[in-house]
Amino acid sequence: MHYRQLGNSGINVSVLGLGTMTWGHQNTESDAHQQIELALAEGVNLIDTAEMYPTPTRGDTWRTTERYIGNWLGANRARRADIVLASKIAGPAREPGGQLHIRDGLTRHDRRNIVEALDGSLKRLQTDYLDLYQLHWPDRPTNFFDLREYPYAEDTQSVAIEETLSVLADQVKAGKIRHIGVSNETAWGVAEFLKQSERLGLPNIVSIQNPYSLLNRLCEGGLAEFTHREGVGLLAYSPLAFGTLTGKYLGGARPEGSRLTSVYRTFNRYDSPLAQEAIAGYVDIAREHDLTPAQLALAYVINKPFVASALTGQTSLVQLRDNLSAINVSLSPEILARIEAVHQRVPNPAP
Repeated sequence: MHYRQLGNSGINVSVLGLGTMTWGHQNTESDAHQQIELALAEGVNLIDTAEMYPTPTRGDTWRTTERYIGNWLGANRARRADIVLASKIAGPAREPGGQLHIRDGLTRHDRRNIVEALDGSLKRLQTDYLDLYQLHWPDRPTNFFDLREYPYAEDTQSVAIEETLSVLADQVKAGKIRHIGVSNETAWGVAEFLKQSERLGLPNIVSIQNPYSLLNRLCEGGLAEFTHREGVGLLAYSPLAFGTLTGKYLGGARPEGSRLTSVYRTFNRYDSPLAQEAIAGYVDIAREHDLTPAQLALAYVINKPFVASALTGQTSLVQLRDNLSAINVSLSPEILARIEAVHQRVPNPAP
């Protein structure tokens, strides 16, 4: 395994991290614990979760993923220092009446919510502190998740970034969290967090967790420079684009038990003709060079200097082993040139 510093945190994280959002829907607690054991044995030290996991979030299952991890930590207390443990607080619902199961749907990044959410995560995770606590998505209308265009909308209930930072700073001072980060954030948002931290003398964000994959390289256009010049490391999520970059969904296939078959049946971000064309191109490159498609996709992401870690999601140990093997893959100039040719032909088909 290789390691990189997470932004300006002073913490070194494995360049492949363990994503957990299937644990509780597609994976049992036993499955989760086996994935943790294998990942740690292979040198992974970063485990990323969230209060709302597993996804899609539901009233009967949210918080389950943290409980699975917490039960493992409770039985392996001596291993806590070996793990960089990260979790997230949910943001406001994207639609009126949404996620009512999480604090009655009033999930703003204000003092009440941050303290309640953090204390709940710590209790479920059976730990006194988190190495990284992240805002799962912005507390203001902006373009995140699958929204390409900036919405030009106002929300009179949005919590000011400086207010959120001040509450998080109190949690750092109390020893509940070591570092703070953002997720699904824009370049403006990252800049504003850094500006307000400097102005108020509060802790800086050290990370941004955004999607980054062969199908979505939008981070390269603005956010990447923050990692270089401001020490905000990228935690790349969906590096396999919901598993579509493995090629298993090509031609409309829906393998039994897969994510897009079982829990995300209506999710169509990767179903467009352009996305399918790009996926087919990358899969062909991998197979022609004796690589699995997952190895190609993950090797591309983790070899970018602005990526601190790529968070892999998997539902089986076979998939996890394949993902972890990407650490040994070196992409030749020929392979990189062919990847760029596909990207030039079909740029960013799935934000």
